[in-house]
Formats: sequence, C-alpha cells, structure tokens
Amino acid sequence: MAGGQGAFDRFVEVFHSKIFQYLLLMCGQREDAEEVAQDTLFKVFENIDQLRDPERVRPWVFRIARNACYMRRRKSVFAPTQELSLDDLLPHSEQEGGHRKLEIADWSALPDDQVLRAELRDVIHQAIQELPEIYRAVILLRDVEELNTDEAAQVLDVTPESVKTRLHRARLAVRQKLDKYLRNVQGGVKER
Repeated sequence: MAGGQGAFDRFVEVFHSKIFQYLLLMCGQREDAEEVAQDTLFKVFENIDQLRDPERVRPWVFRIARNACYMRRRKSVFAPTQELSLDDLLPHSEQEGGHRKLEIADWSALPDDQVLRAELRDVIHQAIQELPEIYRAVILLRDVEELNTDEAAQVLDVTPESVKTRLHRARLAVRQKLDKYLRNVQGGVKER
C-alpha cells in the first residue's frame, strides 16, 4: 500500500482503541485483547488491497478482529455457546384484575454520583462479558461500535434478521442484569 509507515500510523491512530475495546469485551482478557488487536491491525494493513469497497472499511476491520478473536479462543477451553431464553429475560410480572402488570426497577432513583456511575458501568461491562459469544458480538458491534444492522450482519456473516434477533436478546439479558443490580442498590443490598 502506498504511504507506508505514515499510512499505517494514521490507521492505527484511528482504529486501535476501538478495536481494543471491542476485543477486550469479546476475548475477556486484557492480554488476549492486546495481542489480538495488534494482530488485527497488521492483518488489516497487510490485506488492505483486498478491500473492495473503501467506504465499508469499519465492518471489514471488525470482521477481521472478530475472526482473530475466534481463532484465539479456539486454542483455549471456553464455555460452550448457549442460546438465551426470552422467557428468562422478561421483567417480573404480576396478575392484577386479569391484566399483566410488569414490574421494572425505577432507575431514576439512583443518586447522580460518580462512584455509582462507575460501578454501573462496571456492571454493564460485566453483563456484556457474561453474554454468550454470539450475543456479545452483536451488542458490541451495534451498541458500542454503532455499526448499522447491515454492517453488523456483514461482520458476523449472518442475516440482518439474525442481528436484530440476537441484539434484542442481548439487550434483554443486559437489562435483566441491570435491573437486578438496581433493585439491590435501591434496597440497600449490594450484590452481583
């Protein structure tokens, strides 16, 4: 690729932190994420001439990162992929006069305190890391990296409908963890 070192430096500057954050949540270990991010950047730069549509560089880069993470994970022992049940992710409900009443924690009651926000951010990151791989990948691409549905589908090599379904289930699972956390904080019990 023309431009050599200067082009590589600009590329790394633009993509390194995004790729690292994505891989940290995908791989689960800082050391793995650092190594896979570095490998990803080199693979992308070495194969940039294979990119057919330069406007789709972001999904292409994240697809390479995802594949590199999968390759790394195949060399280790991990929990098997599991399907999330929608029934397990719905908020609690009560029957009231023949109508279902959903019980959802009141999130507005939290004090606007930096410590709680940092703790909440940690709970969100933990909830995302605990998701099965297929859901973690889609929520990271759509909600963290802000790729659109078609771009995420391209990265994950699935249909846009699969992206929408997986994203819905992933969001419900994260919401369930947040709901549990917020109920415990409001009730004075700090438990994870």
